[in-house]
Parts: sequence; structure tokens; C-alpha cells
Amino acid sequence: MADMQTKIASHLPEHGPINEDGREVLLSLHNVDITFGKDDNAVRAVKNASFDIFKGETFSLVGESGSGKTTIGRAVIRVNPCAAGEICYKGVRISGKIPRSLDKEVIRNIQMVFQDPAASLNERATVDYIISEGLYNFHLYENEADRVKKVETMIDEVGLLPEHLTRYPHEFSGGQRQRIGLARAMVMEPELVIADEPISALDVSIRAQVLNLLKKFQRERNVTYLFIAHDLSIVRFISDRIAVIYKGDIVEIAETDELFNYPLHPYTRSLISAIPIPDPKLEKHKVLFTYDPSVHDYSVEKPALTDIGHEHFVFGNAKEIEEYKAIREKGVPLKSITILPDDEEEPSSIADVQIDEDFLKAPVHDTGSIWLAVLAFFLPILGLAGALLFKKYHHFRNYRMCKKGTIAGFAVLGVILLIFFLFLILAVI
Repeated sequence: MADMQTKIASHLPEHGPINEDGREVLLSLHNVDITFGKDDNAVRAVKNASFDIFKGETFSLVGESGSGKTTIGRAVIRVNPCAAGEICYKGVRISGKIPRSLDKEVIRNIQMVFQDPAASLNERATVDYIISEGLYNFHLYENEADRVKKVETMIDEVGLLPEHLTRYPHEFSGGQRQRIGLARAMVMEPELVIADEPISALDVSIRAQVLNLLKKFQRERNVTYLFIAHDLSIVRFISDRIAVIYKGDIVEIAETDELFNYPLHPYTRSLISAIPIPDPKLEKHKVLFTYDPSVHDYSVEKPALTDIGHEHFVFGNAKEIEEYKAIREKGVPLKSITILPDDEEEPSSIADVQIDEDFLKAPVHDTGSIWLAVLAFFLPILGLAGALLFKKYHHFRNYRMCKKGTIAGFAVLGVILLIFFLFLILAVI
């Protein structure tokens, strides 16, 4: 984590501090605690959270429901107060009591896209007013023509039409309402956008469109994202770095490939094992890795988020950190997905059927066509060659069909040869 000198200022600087790697630190959380309730009824929702977000990246915060993800996001936009620690934006503290001028700049520079697009939009306002509200409040337009131009440009960029501006939110689908929410945030030209599970309430077919919109704005406007989600399969393909949170504790932070190749904390492994596999047969035989918090003994030595190298932070005590370092230094990727054998195959152990994650990512043409089995049945030698080739290039379904056809073909060929030799012997006798 960047060790920054907190500034007390009434305005935001043009750029944030630069860390030792030469990257601009846009947002920093330093030992943040967020508590709800008082005295005996107090609930510590976030505990000692610390991380940096660099300008231009997508930083994802992942965890199960109730883990504190949204609580952190709302603290960044100054809705949830910090009980301890501080939040800094461009090196300036923005948590707690700050000058009114600084508060206005924070609102302008940090926008949020909410999880429920229906609840986050004013049902009594037209789309035109919803998108223009921030422009009105901060007077970010020269005249009425300029405001209309900005709104129409933004509505076009999110894939809606100018005639939609006169309609009301209830007249739109969930995906369209989320586009309106995105337009409302982006028209302010923010530097940081907090996307609080922006696709979880949408149909699967619409999710990719919204994610593509987010990436489009990032490319064109150099927007930085704090992406909050519970599904690692989604954040894997859009994130630069991922932080995993469990019951208010940040348990692991790493770059995306690093985290998926070396999920050191057992809670991270449990989240990865819960990612659905597209093949129903494999999903049926998948073994979930269940996280048991009782495996940690923190009665004597308290845990802390520690850098184990490779820009990889893990939560644990001294003994656990040494174990995590030893595993990481071996450089052997960890497999979090285990598949039990089905009825057709009886490997000697579960390890024999542990399938590499790359093998589970079936290519587009891996259809498992029945014609492959038919072809392999009549031409078993060709089927055997095809099975080996499909296995090499991770066409798992095609491999299985060729394998079945080849086995059946060789079995029938063996029976025919056996009958032929029996007739031959009888003829000689």
C-alpha cells in the first residue's frame, strides 16, 4: 500500500501522488473501520480495510452478500461515515468533516452506478431531467443548447435514442434503466466510478452489453472503476486487480491472473470453486471447496494483510504468511476446481480427474456432435487420432464423443475378428 502524507485541503489537486512503481494513486483507504449502531449494539461492518486504486484501472471488490463491499463503496462517496481510519482521494482526505468546496469536488469527480436501476432513478422525472440533474447542480453547461447537446451525446453513447429523453424510467427495461443510470454518472465526466453490482439485476444477454459500455468509457475517457461484485467469473475478464473481502476483512489482493493462478487464502479458493462450469456433466461432479474459518487460530497472534511479493497481499498471522510465501515461491499454479469421476470412468483417485481451468474453458466449436462418435465408430483409428487432437486443444466435448465412438468401434471390430477366427478354426477342423 502506498504510504501517503495526508493533506488537508479545500480543493483537489490536478493529480494524485505517484507510488514507487510510477503509478498515480487515485484513491486510498487507510485502516478504515465502518461501524453501524452504538455501544453494545454496534456492528463492525468493515475492519481495518486498506488498499490503493490506481488511475485508469478497474479494481474489483469481491465477496459474498453482507461482506461489506457496498458499505465501502458508500463510504467512498461519503454516505457511510468512517469510525476509524481515513479515505484519501488524490492524496487529500475526503472522509469525515471536510470543507464544502472540497465536498462539491468529490461529488463531481466520484460517481456511482447502483445495483438496482429501478430504485436508483426518480420515477417522477423524465430521462432528460435525470441525466441533466448533475449538470444543473454544478452548472456544467454554457447555455441551454450546450446542455441539450451534452445530454443527447451521452444518451447516444449509452445506446439509447433522443426520443427516449421525454419518457419516464418505468417505460424502460432493466437493461435500459441501467444505461440511463450510467449516462447520469458519465455526463458528469467523473474520474472515478463506483459500479455497485451494476449487472447482477440484469438478464444474462444484457450483462455483456453493459460491461462493454463500461470498458468503452474507460478507453475513451480514462475512467477508473471500483467494481463491486460477488461473481468472480465476471470480474475475471474486466479487472486489473481484485480484492477479496470476507465479513469486513480484506483477505487477499492481487492482480487478476495472479489471484486466479495462486488463490492462497482458503476463502478465495472457495469463491473460485463456486464459479459455475458451462458443462452440466462436469458441474454435476464438481466438488465445492468449502471455507471453514475455524482453520485459523488467531487467539495468540493476530492476522494482518501482508505483502508476500508479486504485489500479492494475503490476510493471515506470521505462521500462515510463511506458508503462503512458500506455496507462492514454488511457482506452481493452484487448482481450485476438482471433478469427481462419473460412472463411466473409474480413476484411481480424485487427483486423476482434476481438470485444469484452461481445459474447462470450452472453445466455440467444442459442440460434442454425435456425428463425431458415429465417424469414430466406423473408423476407430481415425477416431483415436481425433480424440488425441481434440484433447490437446481442449475440445473436451468433442474429445469425449470421439472417445466413446472409438471404444465402441474397437469393441465391435474385436467381436467381428473373434467370430471370424472361430469360423476359421471350425472350417480347418
